[in-house]
Amino acid sequence: MPASPASDPSPQRKPNRLIHETSPYLLQHAYNPVDWWAWCDEAFVAAKQLDRPIFLSVGYSACHWCHVMEHESFEDESIAALMNEHFINIKVDREERPDVDQIYMHAVQLLSGRGGWPMSVFLVPDLRPFFGGTYWPPESRMGMPGFRVILQRIHELWTTRSNELLANADQLTKAVREVSAPVGEAGSLDESVLRQAATQLCRAADRRHGGFGAAPKFPHAMDIRLLLRAWKRFGDQDALDVAKLTLEKMAAGGIYDHLGGGFHRYSTDERWLVPHFEKMLYDNSLLVPAYLEAFQATGEADFARVARETLDYVLREMTHTDGGFFSTQDADSEGVEGKYFVWTEAEVTSLLGAEDARVFNYCYDITPEGNWEGHSILNRPKTSAQAARVLGLNEAELNTVLARSRQKLFDARSKRLPPGRDDKILTAWNGMMISAMAAAGQVLAEPRFANAARSAANFVLSKMRTPNGERWHSFKDGEARFAAYLDDYACLIDGLVDAYQATFEVRFVDAALDLAERMIARFRDADGGGFFYTASDHEQLITRTKDSHDGATPSGNGMAATALLRLGRLCGRGDLEAVATRSLEYVLGVLQRSPTAASQALLALDFLFGPAREVVLVGGAASPRPDDVLRILHRPFVPNKLIALWPVGLDENQLPASLRALLSGKVAHADDLTTFVCEHGTCGPPLVGPAALESKWN
Repeated sequence: MPASPASDPSPQRKPNRLIHETSPYLLQHAYNPVDWWAWCDEAFVAAKQLDRPIFLSVGYSACHWCHVMEHESFEDESIAALMNEHFINIKVDREERPDVDQIYMHAVQLLSGRGGWPMSVFLVPDLRPFFGGTYWPPESRMGMPGFRVILQRIHELWTTRSNELLANADQLTKAVREVSAPVGEAGSLDESVLRQAATQLCRAADRRHGGFGAAPKFPHAMDIRLLLRAWKRFGDQDALDVAKLTLEKMAAGGIYDHLGGGFHRYSTDERWLVPHFEKMLYDNSLLVPAYLEAFQATGEADFARVARETLDYVLREMTHTDGGFFSTQDADSEGVEGKYFVWTEAEVTSLLGAEDARVFNYCYDITPEGNWEGHSILNRPKTSAQAARVLGLNEAELNTVLARSRQKLFDARSKRLPPGRDDKILTAWNGMMISAMAAAGQVLAEPRFANAARSAANFVLSKMRTPNGERWHSFKDGEARFAAYLDDYACLIDGLVDAYQATFEVRFVDAALDLAERMIARFRDADGGGFFYTASDHEQLITRTKDSHDGATPSGNGMAATALLRLGRLCGRGDLEAVATRSLEYVLGVLQRSPTAASQALLALDFLFGPAREVVLVGGAASPRPDDVLRILHRPFVPNKLIALWPVGLDENQLPASLRALLSGKVAHADDLTTFVCEHGTCGPPLVGPAALESKWN
């Protein structure tokens, strides 16, 4: 699959400065007639010297409306002339510079009450924002101001009433600083906030189509995982029902790729039929654990199938030859959104033949008129059992027809021009996918997923490391760039904890401990609580944010708390757990007022309140590998567990320092593998052999 190309150059056009960038999103704009700058000091100096406002445009390569605004406005010669004459124009890839994106998204949300991409913001030369929005059409229409008119009006105000714009910049920047790093609130962490969050989620649930609220609908993987924990902790059957319904409806809808696996970004309608067709690594990273946990909670094989197919998609289409995971797959191919993924009835019938097409078309909602713009998006309105009854087949026969039909259509689709792919590798998103692969390796007992987690961890640890041991944020075309952010450290730490449990390679724990100490030293706000999103030595921006609300990805503070709690418990490091607890106390106000805006922090809180079990496996001479025991441990839904293995061939004096507190004193009984189930270091009696564990574990 090709990476997204630079915008097509006309014979008369020379490339702008973005031609020297590695970001596929920036390269898409390299032949715009706009005199683009990347985010850099030289652009800021030019704005000051020329006394021009800055137009900042932020987006990402898989963003459909970013492509639309580029085609309508940034490729328009007359609009580009206005931009070049009156502004310093800066283009930013939000996936490369989430620090910049966060700050100016706060500004846009304060101005308009909403945000999104493309994000369009006007700044004074010292980078303070004074006006902004998202997508603007080139000319005014349907109540939306035209981009051309906005440019002209901003220029007029800058030249005649700049004092007013500067005053607006003062006020807006002050407000941005207040919302970017709010002061923590006093109070104590309480289990009731977990129940309150589950109650709010169930109240917001769509009981017919699944999900939360009305269209558009986004995957809420962290919310679903929180509901599963509410079922486990409180016996809340409604929470389990909402989680199951949502996962079932998403997997049956058009948001899921029924041929290739993996989830698209979000659904434009309430029944998950019509997605925006881009696929993001982070969505799939977060959804896989949700499906795996639902499989553990219910035993329903379809949940395991969806997790497996999603990871197969990632391994097939989103994995670097050396192991890292790519960022996004575009929504568009040949300039048309969704073209790669949709079908006509005639296409399907010609490929499958009349009888198989009759079965497939009924099951996957393919009709002559289509269900979207004259084409059909594959989805499953009926279960296999329901469809088999209508079609006069037994389920086994039906599933055989559907399996061979899907393969034929997948093979045919593979010959189409695929969507572009953004093949940069981001540390945080890789950390999340390492966790997903590692979890699947354990729950599904499929070593290829554990091996993928190992390879990706090796990639990030070796290729995205600065000379002094800190982390880079992004890797593209053999070059690592941009100082890592809080979520890079936190997600990688968490991923390494999971990579250890999938492989039992102690080096992953050692690397996680090193990263944790660096994260605390460089990102923690020891006075105000919580963690800043950027390091203490990061480029100075107009404010330093604290990330405490989940978005499409977990908040930095929620993820840091999660990672430090799990790592601290695994290594017997109470100091790490104390820092994590302080981070949760910092976001207490968010947890109390808007618990569903901080589900990652609530997942950490669920771990903190426990029960959280540390499981130590010590092999006897007859059981060097604990596969039977691991199958028992991973079969039920026991969310807050950590598993460690006494390294084969080592005696007590040779134990790795990072795991010594947990492993020390555990002795195998006889020749069989012995399991110790502990909580906060207090262990139950040794369980010798799989049968003894089976009777005690759940």
